[in-house]
Amino acid sequence: MSSSTAQQMRQWQGPALLSYGFRPFFLLGALWAGLAMVLWILSLSGTLTLPSAFDPVSWHAHALLFGYLPAIVAGFMLTAVPNWTGRLPVVGWSLGGLVVLWVLGRLAVLFSFALPPLLVALVDLSAMVALATVMTREIVAGKNWRNLIVLAMLALLVLGNAVFHIEAARGEYAAKGYGLRIGLAAGVLMISVIGGRIVPSFTRNWLVKSGSDFRPAPPMQKFDKLVLLYSVVVLGFWVAQPDSLYAGAAFLLFGVLHAVRLARWCSLQTRSEPLLWVLHLGYGFIPLGAWGLGTAMLWPSVILPAAAQHIWMGGALPLMTVAVMARATLGHSGNALSAGPGTVAVFLTVPISVFARVAAGVWPTGAETLYHLAGTAWVLGFLGFVVIYGPMLLSRRPPS
Repeated sequence: MSSSTAQQMRQWQGPALLSYGFRPFFLLGALWAGLAMVLWILSLSGTLTLPSAFDPVSWHAHALLFGYLPAIVAGFMLTAVPNWTGRLPVVGWSLGGLVVLWVLGRLAVLFSFALPPLLVALVDLSAMVALATVMTREIVAGKNWRNLIVLAMLALLVLGNAVFHIEAARGEYAAKGYGLRIGLAAGVLMISVIGGRIVPSFTRNWLVKSGSDFRPAPPMQKFDKLVLLYSVVVLGFWVAQPDSLYAGAAFLLFGVLHAVRLARWCSLQTRSEPLLWVLHLGYGFIPLGAWGLGTAMLWPSVILPAAAQHIWMGGALPLMTVAVMARATLGHSGNALSAGPGTVAVFLTVPISVFARVAAGVWPTGAETLYHLAGTAWVLGFLGFVVIYGPMLLSRRPPS
């Protein structure tokens, strides 16, 4: 943490929750992920009728992809960008304003049945647009051109959300539309780029500290850049032609390339450190998701496309974000970078949830039980994160 960042945090005398960007967005994002799944389970069981203009499946997809994910992206970027640029962080009531916009977006979409679609879209998009505006200002002012790619991916997420709203307003099934695929592609690219930086870097630091002779490949080598370029092309093709057999074949190679990339990062050597192996496992869902989608597109009788898509939506995105949230919260709140039994249990709930959800798409006769298992594991995981990390996120720690 830079001295200017520490000074800015010391000057803020209001609620600790607004003293650093990761605090409100990680806490509220995790709460929303758990609550949204509870509402989805109640809707599936017929106990609750959602007051949203979106159909239930589209609301469920939107709540997680364009509700939960932007919150965690906001928390990460508001914390990381000051370190990237050397500029002061957004804290206090300015940070609170961004949080309020995000909360209003969640409420607008949830209660959109009685609201004009344009108003719902504008309210929901406001937080992401405001975040993108602030981050653009900081990165440009700090001349941190290396991270313009992160802004591009954030813009892609905003575009996906906007398209999703347009499709829903037209009465289309937005859960299978262009907007969702654009948003999911943005999320996968974020993991590929940011994960491609932090996973090998954190792994190398830990291996050096532990005295191991193993070393991961350095981040962002020529091979990594070629994999990312190929990924952009394939994901763009999939967004435009989701049923193309060519896209299906391209996804199989996509999975191979990302699996090779992961293999270069000494994953097996991290098995004794939960805060590291969870990052490797989270990234591992990128090739698994590509193989699942490729299989669904080429041989749809093997696995349903919606189930395959959940390997990314319910596996890669949540597990990587939970891993980053746990590590960042521990580090920035003055706690040791060590995962206790509760944290390990939280990490394990996401794979349980996604494997149960995917299995439901392969084994229809047991689908109902598997759906409930997937939802229950998800809720326990995210609410478990809130219970364990909430006190750290809510308490003030004098910056070092």
